[in-house]
Amino acid sequence: MSESADSADPVSSAEPVSLAVPAPASAPGTTGTVEGDGPLDRAVWRLRSRGCWDDAAALLEPHSVRHAPSALRRAALLVERCMFTATGWAGAEDALRTAEALAGDDDERGGAACERGHLAYAATVLGVRDRADEARSALGRAAALLAPTAAGRPLLDFRRGLMAEHVADSPDAARAAYRRAHAGATAHGDTLLLSFTWRHLAGLALRDGEVAEARHGFSESLRIREELGFLVGTAPALVALADAAPDGDADRLRAEAARLFRLMGGVPTWLADHLSTGVPAI
Repeated sequence: MSESADSADPVSSAEPVSLAVPAPASAPGTTGTVEGDGPLDRAVWRLRSRGCWDDAAALLEPHSVRHAPSALRRAALLVERCMFTATGWAGAEDALRTAEALAGDDDERGGAACERGHLAYAATVLGVRDRADEARSALGRAAALLAPTAAGRPLLDFRRGLMAEHVADSPDAARAAYRRAHAGATAHGDTLLLSFTWRHLAGLALRDGEVAEARHGFSESLRIREELGFLVGTAPALVALADAAPDGDADRLRAEAARLFRLMGGVPTWLADHLSTGVPAI
């Protein structure tokens, strides 16, 4: 899965694809795929949603040599691969350096800084290497570059929430950041990001004993991912909902999550511990 689409996805990267320049990743829409509705956008989304990040990045590579939004989008795919698989760090670093070199305005520079911060966060929470200071610095740089109304601001707010929750252990700061991200994702029509903000707000609600509120948020997250076809993110959504469900429903949800986890070749890797021990998912 980490290297090829063959084991889980009938869509091959050799499928004929238009060479139109792809839409920027920072402004996903709500129709078609979440990343645009051109042939290349749809192909990239199909591969990404099935956890075939290398193949999706390969489709963008010809455009990412000189086109800053394509380079940033490719880097984001490879950073996401690291978060889901705990592998591919060198490739993500190389892609980020390209995106940073090509960035020509504050939005592009801010987007690249946001991805660098997320890569450092992933390395930290997955136990690869403590890069928390680098993550804080990069996300702070992104905050200085991205205007409050920028399309990339909700994603930045969400990632600052992740840092607050999982690195600083500050649930109140995390909740505030997630709420800003949720409002921004709604305003910008970033449906996939909403699936993340619903889930993480629900996780904080469950932590506070608000089971009904948590169940609602987890249900919304799962619904969105199923509607978008974000298969690689569906098992984590099922497991999260199981944490707030009655025992009978929880067993069914975890069984379905385990089935999807096996189908995806054990991705995301961090879900394995949660499925076996019930520890909170990151």
